[in-house]
Amino acid sequence: MGHPELAKQFTQDVERTHWHDKALWFVREKRDRAARNLPEWEQLRQLAKDIKTHTMANLAMYLEQFEANAQARGIQVHWAKDGNEHNRIVLDILKSHKAKKLVKSKSMLTEECHLNPYLEKNGIEVVDTDLGERIVQLRNEPPSHIVLPAIHLKKEDVSTTFQQYMGTEAGNSDPTYLTHAARANLREKFLHADAGLTGVNFGISDTGGFVVCTNEGNADLGAGLPKLHIASMGIEKIIPRAKDLAVFTRLLARSATGQPITSYTSHFHGPVEGGEMHIVIVDNGRSAILGNEKYKESLNCIRCGACLNTCPVYRRSGGHSYQYTIPGPIGSSLGASKDLESNKTLPFACSLCASCTNVCPMKIDLHNQLYYHRQDVVNAGLLDKKKEVALGLVAWVFKHPFLLDISGKMARKIVPHLPRSLVYSKLNEWGEHRELPDFPRKSFKELYKERKGGKS
Repeated sequence: MGHPELAKQFTQDVERTHWHDKALWFVREKRDRAARNLPEWEQLRQLAKDIKTHTMANLAMYLEQFEANAQARGIQVHWAKDGNEHNRIVLDILKSHKAKKLVKSKSMLTEECHLNPYLEKNGIEVVDTDLGERIVQLRNEPPSHIVLPAIHLKKEDVSTTFQQYMGTEAGNSDPTYLTHAARANLREKFLHADAGLTGVNFGISDTGGFVVCTNEGNADLGAGLPKLHIASMGIEKIIPRAKDLAVFTRLLARSATGQPITSYTSHFHGPVEGGEMHIVIVDNGRSAILGNEKYKESLNCIRCGACLNTCPVYRRSGGHSYQYTIPGPIGSSLGASKDLESNKTLPFACSLCASCTNVCPMKIDLHNQLYYHRQDVVNAGLLDKKKEVALGLVAWVFKHPFLLDISGKMARKIVPHLPRSLVYSKLNEWGEHRELPDFPRKSFKELYKERKGGKS
């Protein structure tokens, strides 16, 4: 099923649709307040964009520099062309240490590579330690948001899940109680883990180290308690210098949750004493995106989730309706770039309102990218036939001003008097959850002519 069908399933629960919408808009408003508190906000955005654009234009050089500096610090560097190779590398590292229990933190890349099921099939116990990730893992669901992975769930849903898997009190949905229960459960997992795996928010080329940003401190526990630390990093996560980091950390948390900075900004520059650190650098289709002038800017994304929080389509359709690792506007662009046929409906999960572009800390031109992806869908012959006919008809009318004027007049005179059963029939899918507004007596064009003395 495509996005329209899955979104329709999500919106069947009207109450959930409304609170999902409001919860994300609340985060969007926090972002706005945080941005307004920084007079230099727009200058930071432009500087961050310039740094990432420069980095992507010289990516091979910075990746090689990162590898050399990381190895000089005793970090073992691996390269993976795709998700399968990444998974095999991680498994081989775990096997070489006879590791059977892995704790994970902060890695959408491993979701993209489907690492968890791969390792589980090979006898490795995998525990996601971010609270939201742990909740959806127990429910056997993918994250529905890149920063708030369980935003689609209510506290009552979490209570039921924890009762089933952690033996918590039935019906107790107090967030503090549930958080303490999760903490106690996860501490045992940390203490008995053979290895820890984290994602990477920023890899620093001139130091060979990397940074992980969290609000729970679980990345520090996962990386510090076991002697083996594996980090999974997409090739686009590189920044040139340590002094560039402050630009991005000032933007990241404010854009994501409205915080000045994440509670933990953890720097890793080598293995713990007596331990090993491995970094797996993954391409998985990124080089192809980098080679496309229209879409390469999407690799500048720092995964803050601001575009999801503001998107009117995402807020009302839920992350699982996208069926791609990263939902929302940025996911729709990345998904279409990676596999247009499988993700052909995602470019249309957009109102082209440009709100995503306006809030993106990296100033990625997201709404225009989605518009271009729509053209790609049409040119590839992948557009749904009903939509193709409807859009073709509308385009034909719009190309003929006289027809457009006549159509508008007829609609204003006839539609208000038609039986409701005819207007809101099965042919009008748009009207299933909407009411037509009252028709004005005159069109904008007619009013404009009147006020200009008949001159158009």
